[in-house]
Amino acid sequence: MVKKHYLFTPGPTPVPPEISLAEAAPLIHHRTPEFSRVFAEVSEDLKYLFQTSEGEVYTFTSSGTGAMEACVVNLLSKGDTALVVRSGKFGERWAELCETYGVKTTCIDVEYGNTVDPKAVGKALERNKSIKAVFITQCETSTGVLNDVEAVANIVKGYPALLVVDAITAVGVSPFLMDNWQVDVAVTGSQKGLMMPPGLAFAAVRPTAQEAIKKADLPRYYWDFRAMHDALKEDTTPFTPAISLITALKSAMEMIKKEGLENIWQRHARLAHATREAIKALGLKLFTQHPADMLTAVKVPDGVDGVAFTKNLRDKYGISIAGGQDELKGKIFRIAHVGYMNDFDIITAISAVEKGLSDSGYPVDIGKGVATAQRLLMDVKKVPPAAKEDSQVKVTSNPRA
Repeated sequence: MVKKHYLFTPGPTPVPPEISLAEAAPLIHHRTPEFSRVFAEVSEDLKYLFQTSEGEVYTFTSSGTGAMEACVVNLLSKGDTALVVRSGKFGERWAELCETYGVKTTCIDVEYGNTVDPKAVGKALERNKSIKAVFITQCETSTGVLNDVEAVANIVKGYPALLVVDAITAVGVSPFLMDNWQVDVAVTGSQKGLMMPPGLAFAAVRPTAQEAIKKADLPRYYWDFRAMHDALKEDTTPFTPAISLITALKSAMEMIKKEGLENIWQRHARLAHATREAIKALGLKLFTQHPADMLTAVKVPDGVDGVAFTKNLRDKYGISIAGGQDELKGKIFRIAHVGYMNDFDIITAISAVEKGLSDSGYPVDIGKGVATAQRLLMDVKKVPPAAKEDSQVKVTSNPRA
């Protein structure tokens, strides 16, 4: 049997042929008018992605963690205090980055699988008026949770602290309205909703953060927002960029603009809803009661070896899904439905889960999950309630669509 390979991991995600071909185009030099035209266009288009007309978007050659580190060193000084929401591995990464640079951290620890209570953020800010920045992850991919950034932002704006959001797996997937919510700084990466290979990271910075950037005294060189700001005025970057990836980014943004953000949000909501209902139809339990539309985290049923389950899907069927991390290893598996995904990808993923469970000796009703997903996906207009509500949100104009 010919084995095809399918990516249902929350990063990297599948890359459309148009984007792969754009990346394979002949290389151009990065200090030329030709490159500057491309870079100016994608820099403007990224503002649409983040939904900011007030801010600037800086492009780094790195993974998303690089942009996260850039936020810490550009906004804070040694001895400052930051409030960090730790609701999974990537929230914990915010704290680790702050501590690495000598920033004091006050943490709100959230049980894995749960979302943060926005009121807890308000209480922490009220207790400590010296907090300079609040760090939160919108979609915690390690657990499949979506934190309510809008509600947190409504609280943070009543205090002098800046709000910094890891929206790496959320931007271009679910509603994120940077200006409307008054988020000060947000980051994302190329390998999620942008449907690209890993290698680019983006930091969107509103004017509200500029004073902190000027005052910050942590060491910064490659990550310096000031250098990025100055270079952006000249439609370039301060250091050699990933030229081929930026060429691919132009193609990715063209696809996103053509579909439109509201339609992208709705598509992901449909795919997520069908996946979750199919999983429940198989008698499995979701890991979180507040799941994100980017991925579905599922509890491994009793009697099934979770590590062997994901390995078997990959090695036998060519289906890559994600397992749990650290203390969740072997306890959950995660199916991504983010980026370049459509109805038939979900049907493939659910079919693979059924086959894998059967291989593991779990008494699965073969076809029940697939049939559930099929029924829900046949009505292309059917959207779960939360997505209907989100789709009413006003987005800023679609540039050059």
